[in-house]
Amino acid sequence: MPPKSVSALRRLRLTSMPEAVSFLLLLVCSVLKRTSDFNAVPVMGMIHGILFILYVIFWADAWNRVKWPFGRAALLFVLSVLPTGGFFADKMLRREEEAGVIAARARKEQATGSAAAS
Repeated sequence: MPPKSVSALRRLRLTSMPEAVSFLLLLVCSVLKRTSDFNAVPVMGMIHGILFILYVIFWADAWNRVKWPFGRAALLFVLSVLPTGGFFADKMLRREEEAGVIAARARKEQATGSAAAS
């Protein structure tokens, strides 16, 4: 996996967890708004909206760079609109990112080994 693909995965993964947490906090704020005088929905809504937009941008970039099949890309998008989906997306993306880093290191070692043998 090219380094830019690994970077795209990392950006998406690092956005998925805060996006999921902000979604849960927004849900809590919505309940508190209806059950008490506490109203943090406008602030939390804006924070979650910004994080969601970043997630979608990074998702599209990762899909373009990694060349996921449609099903995988769709799953990662659907996870972004589920309250705890970002946690599952993080886990999936972490595995894929680690595999990409391992593959890149292996290619680098192989290239170094071939250059040393020449």
